[in-house]
Order: sequence, then C-alpha cells, then structure tokens
Amino acid sequence: MIPLNSNLSQLQRSGIRRYTNLAKTVPGCIMLTIGEPDFDTPQAVKDAAQAALARNRTHYAPNQGVDGLRRAVAEAETARGMACTPEQVLITAGATGALFTALLGILNPGEEVVIPTPAFPLYESIVTVAGGRPVALDISRDGFRITEAALAGVLSPRTKAIILNSPNNPTGAVLDRASLDTVKRAVLGREIFVLCDNVYQGLSRGPVPDLSLDRELSDQILLCQSFSKPYAMTGWRVGYLIGPADVMARLLLLHAAEVAAIPTFLQDACVAALGTDPAPMAQVYERRREMVCRRLKQMGLPFPEPEGAFYVFPDISRFGIPDEEFCTRLITQGRVATVPGECFGCGGHIRISCACADEQLETGMDRLAAFLETL
Repeated sequence: MIPLNSNLSQLQRSGIRRYTNLAKTVPGCIMLTIGEPDFDTPQAVKDAAQAALARNRTHYAPNQGVDGLRRAVAEAETARGMACTPEQVLITAGATGALFTALLGILNPGEEVVIPTPAFPLYESIVTVAGGRPVALDISRDGFRITEAALAGVLSPRTKAIILNSPNNPTGAVLDRASLDTVKRAVLGREIFVLCDNVYQGLSRGPVPDLSLDRELSDQILLCQSFSKPYAMTGWRVGYLIGPADVMARLLLLHAAEVAAIPTFLQDACVAALGTDPAPMAQVYERRREMVCRRLKQMGLPFPEPEGAFYVFPDISRFGIPDEEFCTRLITQGRVATVPGECFGCGGHIRISCACADEQLETGMDRLAAFLETL
C-alpha cells in the first residue's frame, strides 16, 4: 500500500456510530445513541427550499455564501450580542465544516489545542488531521467546570486554541461564568484563539454564559454554529463560521479550496430557518431530559446536571464494569443502546440521547433499570 498522510493513522471510527451499528443487529433494540432531533424540518424551511429550486437557484453560490444568508446570520448574531458584519460570516458544510476550516486554518504543525473533556470526539480528530496536538483538560474532576489550576496545568507556549462547547456534548452541562472568566484571564492578549462551538445554545433552559459575546476577546473568538440541532436540519449540512475580518479573509480561501460553496437553494432555506422559532422543540427536549434525570435518580445513577442540549451523562463506575463492556452488554442483553463515556474521553459514564420519541425513551429507561438489576 502506498503510504498515506501519517496523521490519518491516529484516527479511529466514531464510537457513536460503532455502538449504533451494533444496536442495529439486535432486533427491537432502543437506540439512544445518536444526537439527532426526531422532529421533521419545519415546513417553512422546506417550502423555502422548494421555492428556491423553482426559481432555479441551482447554480454556484459565492464561496463565502449567498449575500442574503450572510446578512441574516450577521443580524441574528448581532441581535444576540456578538456584533459582526456579513463580511465576517462564512457559510460552511455544517458546524463540522466550520470546525475543520477553523482548525486547519489556524494550526501549524505541533501547535496545541486545549479540549475540555468529556468532549465531542470530532475535535480531537480534526486537530490531529490538521497536524496539531490535542491536549485534554479533564473537567470531570472539578464538577464539570474549568478551574484556574487545571487550565494552567495544560497551557503551554505552543497552545494555539481552546475549544468551548456549552451546553456540552455529551453532558448537557453549561460552563458557568467562573469557568469562562478563567479562560478569559488565561488567553486575553495572547496569541490564542477561543473556538466556541455553540451548536446547542438554542436548546438550553435560558440564556447561557457565552465567551463569544465578550468584546474584549473579539479578535480571538471563532464562532462555529449549525442549523442542524435547533432547526432539525441535520441532513441539510449547513452551518457557519464567524471570526475577525482579517482572519476570515484567509479562512475563506481555505474553505473555497475545500468545498467551493454550499448549495445555493439550501442557503435560501436557511434564511427561512432563522425566521422560525426553535423554542417549542427545545421545550420538548427539556421535558425529556427531566424525565430521564428523574428515572436515573430512581436507579441511583449520579450525573452532571444537564441544562441544555439533549444528553444526560450518568456515572456507571460503581458497577466495576468498563463502560465499553457495559454498553455492549446493555445492547445485547438489555436491548437498549447508549454510548460509552470513553468515546468522549471520560470513562465510567454512558451518554444517553434524549432526541427520540417519548415512548422510546420511557421504554429505554425501563430496560436500563431492568438491566441494572442483573448486575
């Protein structure tokens, strides 16, 4: 075999997909693995896409994105408190495309990215492919908060970025103001980017502390956002990246080389999405989270309090079973699928996705409780 990029040798198949695929081999297994809304995309968004197709909006879009969507994004983010212009907005292939463009664009070989863990495993994969070095900051030992001592212990002269994801995947927890102030003090005025992955911010109980709104850090903030989670548009694959104007001018060139542009008619539909209210879906997720949390407490399983997203991250360490074995047995014996915490860099836990129908969740909790009785 002809040698490939050596960075690829460090990549592994997604654990989320592995356990989902295993669950598909077990008849009747309840799948609580995938973080995908069970709602259909809002009708207004689908209508806008069909209207765009009828207008023959099927030609190349500008590399940066169509003017109408970039203006709408800039207006929405400015109204939220992150003042920006359409020139600072880059339309990407989901938040994944935004993350990839940002990290590949800012990292030189060997530079480090601090990743508070537990964390979405894609961060580590992208940093590795970009030639950087992922550095885990274990926040599970500090109540899922970032402390000054812990952060100081992982920063180095080669630190180039810190990734913040709040509400968090896999815990649903929100980084408090003290955590964000700790990050700000550590990076302000230094050549360190703060990469805010805000894909779950629209699915929280209320306003979430957010470093992307800090004016003093505006020259260091890169914001990744997606239409997937709040608007039930996972299959549309549209997101955006926002950053300082001079940085975005260079990242645009990288994005143009990666994908040229996002399909034009999809971008027209995303303008319509920004005009819809995701709150009703968010309220359903909150109700489901509360039900799962109530059931887990009845089972005696502790977990960090989820304040957003649609995940709960219970601790199963007291059973003395590695979490990967626990999840495999839970699928094959208990017929309910979850994801091992090890996949997110935090063993001794499992991730439960609440993004499925109520009856499935109820049945899944019943089966989890019955499985625990066998241990």
